[in-house]
Amino acid sequence: MTETVKPLLTQNSDMRRQGIFNWSIPAWAGTLPDGRHYNTCPSAGVCAPLCYARTGAYQFRNVKGRHQANLMMVLDDLPGWEKQMTAEVQHKRYRGRWIRVHDAGDFFSPEYTRAWMRVMRSAPDVRFYAYTKSVSLFREVVEPDPPENFRWVYSLGGREDHLIDLTVERHVDIFPDEESLEEAGYASRAQEGCLVSVLGPQKVGIAANNIVHLKKKQGPHRWSELQRQQDAKRRGPGKQFTSGRP
Repeated sequence: MTETVKPLLTQNSDMRRQGIFNWSIPAWAGTLPDGRHYNTCPSAGVCAPLCYARTGAYQFRNVKGRHQANLMMVLDDLPGWEKQMTAEVQHKRYRGRWIRVHDAGDFFSPEYTRAWMRVMRSAPDVRFYAYTKSVSLFREVVEPDPPENFRWVYSLGGREDHLIDLTVERHVDIFPDEESLEEAGYASRAQEGCLVSVLGPQKVGIAANNIVHLKKKQGPHRWSELQRQQDAKRRGPGKQFTSGRP
């Protein structure tokens, strides 16, 4: 009797409405059931305490357990994970569809990122996209030779924000509300859908998740503003980043 392999890709209700499949690992830092510590968002900055994926449904036992199992598979057997993911994305059900890499978590190492690049190239009829704060990693591993079927967007609120040229590079910022992002001249993801971040205008805004304690922490500021404040405190007076920020 052949054992059925459980699919690696999933769809939550929102993704299902948009016809998008998803792969997730745990957000930011934590401890696996076997005691190992992890950090799947090494470039996280002010986003860490404000992240929607560290609260709510993402912390339900079954959801968190699934994400941890995904991460353990990657950490313990990256070639085996790559083989299974490659076979899965080549199935006809995914042709012409979009797969979001990381509803939670990020590209946390060169080896993991390169594995994803090979997976993407193995399925040219499938389209992949991702939000990422791993700017320097993408500069080194992805940007020199990206898969043709991969789109990504840099997400502000991380320690590498200063590496992003906001005048020309595609990026998203998290705003307190829809009104503030529109005033800043950003396209709204809520109005245009998730894929606008990689297919639409160069500047896309997302209104803060409607979770009371997270909105209170963020206050009236956008994530990029909070990150600049944090960066300024860390580097001290009289020192500046070389940046393409306006």
